[in-house]
Amino acid sequence: MLCEVCNFAVINKSKNVIQVKKNIVITGTSRGIGFELVKILATQGHQILALSRHENPVSSLKLPNVTAISCDLGEASHLKKAQDYVKQNWDTVDVLINNAGLFLKQDFSATKMSEVRKVYEVNVFGVFDLTHRLLPYMNENSHVVTISSMGGVQSSVKFPGLAAYSSSKAAVITFTELLAEEFKENGPSFNVLALGAVQTEMLAEAFPGFEAPVSAVEMGEYIAQFSLTGHRYYNGKLMQVSNSTP
Repeated sequence: MLCEVCNFAVINKSKNVIQVKKNIVITGTSRGIGFELVKILATQGHQILALSRHENPVSSLKLPNVTAISCDLGEASHLKKAQDYVKQNWDTVDVLINNAGLFLKQDFSATKMSEVRKVYEVNVFGVFDLTHRLLPYMNENSHVVTISSMGGVQSSVKFPGLAAYSSSKAAVITFTELLAEEFKENGPSFNVLALGAVQTEMLAEAFPGFEAPVSAVEMGEYIAQFSLTGHRYYNGKLMQVSNSTP
């Protein structure tokens, strides 16, 4: 049995259900949650395009249904390379997970605008550009999931030194809501997940010594499931995925 927007499907005999294999693009895959997402979704049999500045961590996995491309989201030529891969190899993009994020912790009085611009190039403009480039390959059943942070949620706890990072994460929340409204009639679904504390390298950089109650694997499992099914129930929604904020 085939789905009109996917290449094929297989029957999961243990549960007696049909599991549709999807074409999934994930950014920020060299470490942390993104790296775990690749392993989780690839193990389920989905076709994965993994985008990260450093492709070696994913390439070393040698998974047959995973293609890793070195991609800096702040570079238009790199994004075109990813777009060209999709155009040449896939009919559709079923899921886009905008997971990549550039972190900056810096006292505002010591802020260097060149570093702030780089944060926005990756966290905002890169999300905007990649989504724009892949939109022609999506349909009403596709799902765009963007990873934000509780630091970008209005009225949530804020921390000094994160003006650039948290404000960039706030920007993609509004971006998601706007696209959901614009394409609600016949386009893909757009949702955003604002994560709390997850034990990743980025958290260790931000809050040395703090131990989060959720691992990258656990959060990866949640995001993977949401990316595959969340669009059935939500569109244009901000989901606060947090049981702890340092």
